Amino acid sequence: MDVVYAFIIAAVVGIIGIIIGYIVRKKLGEAKIKSAEDAAAKILIDAKKESETKKKEALIEAKEEIHRQRAEAERENKERRNEILHQEKRLLKKEEDIDRKSESIEKKEENIRNKESEIEDKYAKISDLHQQKVKELENISGLTSQDAKQILLQSIEEDTRHEAAILVRDIEGQAREEGEKRAREIVASAIQRVAADHVAETTVSVVPLPNDEMKGRIIGREGRNIRTLETLTGIDLIIDDTPEAVILSGFDPVRREIARVALEKLILDGRIQPGRIEEMVEKAKKEVEQRIWDEGEQATFTTNVHGLHSEIIKLLGRLKFRTSYGQNVLMHSMEVAHLAGVMAAELGADVNLAKRAGLLHDIGKAIDHEVEGSHAVIGADMAKKYKESPGVIHAILAHHGDAEVNSLEAALVQAADTVSAARPGARRETIEYYIKRLQKLEEIADSFEGVEKSFAIQAGREVRIIVKPDKVDDFMATRFARDIAKRIESELEYPGQIKVVIIREMRVVDYAK
Repeated sequence: MDVVYAFIIAAVVGIIGIIIGYIVRKKLGEAKIKSAEDAAAKILIDAKKESETKKKEALIEAKEEIHRQRAEAERENKERRNEILHQEKRLLKKEEDIDRKSESIEKKEENIRNKESEIEDKYAKISDLHQQKVKELENISGLTSQDAKQILLQSIEEDTRHEAAILVRDIEGQAREEGEKRAREIVASAIQRVAADHVAETTVSVVPLPNDEMKGRIIGREGRNIRTLETLTGIDLIIDDTPEAVILSGFDPVRREIARVALEKLILDGRIQPGRIEEMVEKAKKEVEQRIWDEGEQATFTTNVHGLHSEIIKLLGRLKFRTSYGQNVLMHSMEVAHLAGVMAAELGADVNLAKRAGLLHDIGKAIDHEVEGSHAVIGADMAKKYKESPGVIHAILAHHGDAEVNSLEAALVQAADTVSAARPGARRETIEYYIKRLQKLEEIADSFEGVEKSFAIQAGREVRIIVKPDKVDDFMATRFARDIAKRIESELEYPGQIKVVIIREMRVVDYAK
């Protein structure tokens, strides 16, 4: 029981303590709230006083700024008014100057008009006087002004032509002397440094036989052996009365060589029959193909031209069996390569390009009997096909005039081709072609008015033309020679160059009686 009472008493005491603590805290909180309210009221009062003070200060500053800006604006306005007054004074002065100048210009215009009127009057008088003088001169001379003008123009034209002919003759003579001297030195040097042998061949080959009995064995029973050989090679075998010889005829030099090699093998073997002929022809084809490759490769080594396509090398090898006017084309091509290279070195041109183009310039002749067109065009197409440079292609195309020469190397190849073909002993000409060329030379010369007689001499290397002295004077002869040379260049094909000589001779004959 005592414990219970003690617990109750403790609980009552605790409750009373809580109540007392709450009352005390409440009183203290109310006191703090009142104190804070008093402080806030004081702060508000102080803030109002301070804001009133700052407001007054701001008003004072604003009034001062307005006053300052007003003074500044008045000062600027005053300056502007002064500037405007100054500009007005200047404008007034300029207007006065303009008025004075305008008056002066008007006076000058009036003077000019007066002078123009005077000039027109004087010009009219001068024109009348000029007409009178012209009429007087026409009456005195018996010619109209147009006739006199025409005579004067003709006289000037004749004098001008005369002077031009003299000048052209002098310039051409000087250029020809210097050019020929330099060209002669270069070409002579090139020829001296190049020596190539030429093999003269035709469209037939002769195969020697050990005896005439072999002819019958070649023909075979009922001609089967000769027919087989002709069919396999495409070459005609001519067996006639020529002792101990068989002639092979055909335009394809490679086929003719195959037939020759095969026939020689058959003659050595002695067993001539269709089966053996076929076997020997196949062996001959392989042998000739290998020889073609060797010849083409040897040509590249000899001329020091490398990097050619294998098909180009084969075409070069085929040229070994091709001739032109009796001149072996491969030997000719090698000679052209050497000549072009030497001349290119002398002139500072591209030596490698000149030699390469010179070696390849006639490759079209290797297949010109198989493809339509000139050998220059065919060769250029083949070079383009096998990725040769544009300079080489152009030189091949231009070496016979199929295209206009536009590079020094192409001109050198053209010149080297002419030198190689034209040098003595390089080519053979048929009598018919030779006679036709001489006749054509004389026909071209005789076609010009004023020519009395012409003569083609020096195997067609020179044409001498006798002109009528009353129709062609000395200075016209210079132009005459140039015109005839141009006609020959455009209408004739010839190796080397042709010299044109004009002969003008005046003979006066009289008799003393």
